[in-house]
Amino acid sequence: MTGILLIDKPAGWTSSDVVAKLRGVLHERRIGHSGTLDPMATGLLVLFLGRATRAVEFAESHDKRYLAGLRLGLETDTQDITGRVLARTAPEISPEQLEEALGPFRGEILQVPPMYSAIKVRGRKLYEIARRGGSVERQARPVTVHSLELAGRAGEDVLLDIRCSKGTYVRTLCHDIGRALGCGGCMSSLRRLEAGAYTLAGAYTLEQVQEAADRGEAEKLLLPLDSLFAGVPPVTVSAAGERSVRNGGGADAPAGADGLCRVYGPAGDLLALGRAENGRIQIRKSFFEV
Repeated sequence: MTGILLIDKPAGWTSSDVVAKLRGVLHERRIGHSGTLDPMATGLLVLFLGRATRAVEFAESHDKRYLAGLRLGLETDTQDITGRVLARTAPEISPEQLEEALGPFRGEILQVPPMYSAIKVRGRKLYEIARRGGSVERQARPVTVHSLELAGRAGEDVLLDIRCSKGTYVRTLCHDIGRALGCGGCMSSLRRLEAGAYTLAGAYTLEQVQEAADRGEAEKLLLPLDSLFAGVPPVTVSAAGERSVRNGGGADAPAGADGLCRVYGPAGDLLALGRAENGRIQIRKSFFEV
């Protein structure tokens, strides 16, 4: 079983929990994912099955879109509502004040990673240090917030529609917006809507995957691996070229091929991601079964 499966992750599950569950449901050991979601988060989790796991690295850099809840007047040690409360206020923030505060957080910004994160400092994950009551200095890192818009309210929380680059911590964004308003803030909810070209509209619940597996139709839920490289030009090599690729070599490039390309055999099977240059294709990553 090879392909890409879009899952609507439920709250309370880690991304690893989802992978472990589906290994049992689908009877496929080779399952990976891109873009970890915290347990409290829900929404789009992109899974890679079988030989498609070799492509996870190409999805890690994709931009993401989220719908996040911002609770003003509350600061916690984890920068979300699951953490220990550090400060609480009763803010009176107007929509105009909130909109004005969002401005500096659009575009390229510097963000200090939270202590409760998997980033390593001197070989130790920050969250391991934080859980022991420790704290270390972290360097600010550049991230890009492509768009940041008010999307209404949910009870006491402000909803934010966010498109951002890899490495952006939405809970830190919520925390920093609260600080900018002078009242504090934290993330109260998070739902991933998009990852690269994939959207939540195409995702399945775990229950739907289980039902499809019970019918023997789980494979119908998979997207082809080449959907990940939809923006990369395709090239088809000859039968001799396919044999060479399958044996670890390159292949002659079709006329006009230049740069990064999807490499297909004569039968239409995706073989690899390669780079065409000076009439030859050098293979960057192969995806055929061995």
